[in-house]
Amino acid sequence: MGTPENGGMGSESPSPGSRSLWLETSGDDLTPRPPLVIDTRAEVAILGAGLTGLWTAYYLLRRTPGLRVVVLERRVAGFGASGRNGGWCSAGFAVSPGAMARRVGPAAAVALHRAMTTTVDEVLRVAADERIAIEAVKGGVLRVARGAGQVPALHRSLATATALGIADGWRLLDAEETRARVRIAGAVAALRSPDCAVLHPGRLVRGLARAVERLGGVIHEETPVVDVVPGPGPQLVTPRAVVRADHVVLAGEAYLTRLRRWHRQLIPVYSLIVATEPLDPGRWASIGWEGREGVASTRLSIDYLCRTADGRICFGGRGAPYHLGSRITDGFDHHPQTHAMLRRMAREWFPELRGVRFTHAWGGPLGVSRDWMPTMSLDRATGIASARGYGGQGVATANLAGRVLTDLLTQTDSELVRLPMVGHRSPDWEPEPLRWLGIRYTQWGLAQADQRAERSGRAPTGRTLAERLGAH
Repeated sequence: MGTPENGGMGSESPSPGSRSLWLETSGDDLTPRPPLVIDTRAEVAILGAGLTGLWTAYYLLRRTPGLRVVVLERRVAGFGASGRNGGWCSAGFAVSPGAMARRVGPAAAVALHRAMTTTVDEVLRVAADERIAIEAVKGGVLRVARGAGQVPALHRSLATATALGIADGWRLLDAEETRARVRIAGAVAALRSPDCAVLHPGRLVRGLARAVERLGGVIHEETPVVDVVPGPGPQLVTPRAVVRADHVVLAGEAYLTRLRRWHRQLIPVYSLIVATEPLDPGRWASIGWEGREGVASTRLSIDYLCRTADGRICFGGRGAPYHLGSRITDGFDHHPQTHAMLRRMAREWFPELRGVRFTHAWGGPLGVSRDWMPTMSLDRATGIASARGYGGQGVATANLAGRVLTDLLTQTDSELVRLPMVGHRSPDWEPEPLRWLGIRYTQWGLAQADQRAERSGRAPTGRTLAERLGAH
């Protein structure tokens, strides 16, 4: 999905058909691990067996063998966004390089970008070392302009990256060069950047859980966290037992909104995906896309595509409505209108999909902070560490978060702990119903701006209220 992260909490049990393509094809037994039923003690207790929680456990155990690390998960490892995202492991961050430079200065923005580019390679390195078959191809990203109105956004992105000195390997492609990589109806240009791998996130998160256990970590599934008690010896409280620890790590991403103390730190935004059946060689010969680049347009409403290792097209995007009170339920993972829109868009992009079945449709919540800035922090007074607010860029960001939290928890001075999101706290979101009104208006306004641009062939102005509210 642009990636939410997995949470340690949830709602009613999913139906068998609601699993993502990634979990269904992970090759792993999804039978839950035993739940926590008796009180226990840990040095580090982690809420959430998604990528953030598992990367944190992994690096802690690598650094300090024998450390007592306990991970609690409401469902199964990878249930949340870690097993439901769009399959990109990208150097993209929730706040764009240009916006980051304006907030914290060019030097800090460049340092963050460099950290994210190395993070993509770090994910691939660990997967190889741990023999996790994630089907990765580092083909980069193509930001495609489908019509003249989308071209200015490509030029602005390239100009910003060039001014910051981070445009290594970036290249603007004309229509013919774009078609040589992937044939998309209406594509007139594309901006290619190299720092993205398309991978199988279900295999990554499930394999990482096994790696944590090999290192001595303990994972309890079917174990919802109902409260977090801060202070010396912080606690994770579950319906049947309590974990007391030296430190607690909150790695629930969007699902943290279900805890009272963090309810307004994030909103859950639903991102949905559809996937085709595997395409036959003739169709792939017509489409191209041999490099398996991540593909997206410049639409304000967001779209993201990948070609899977088994020859499917996954097409994801926003459009599902925000729900009053930041509600999260399994029923929201399916929004018929949005899934229908995504299937329609996929066929518009690729006319070769006429007659092809769409076999999967899924979705889930991702966490968005009020200022779009992710947070990675440790409060030594309460013993609580947290990483959250990835804004749909979670697959790589979760790995960076795991390494940042490991350095914070082990009191290791490093370049990572000086990155601009470390120690950051975003403003709270507005109370309801103001929150619902503002978010619904922004969702509507961005969709309207996209539709006007498509009708007129002119780029969005950037001056509408919705565009200003959604800028990051």
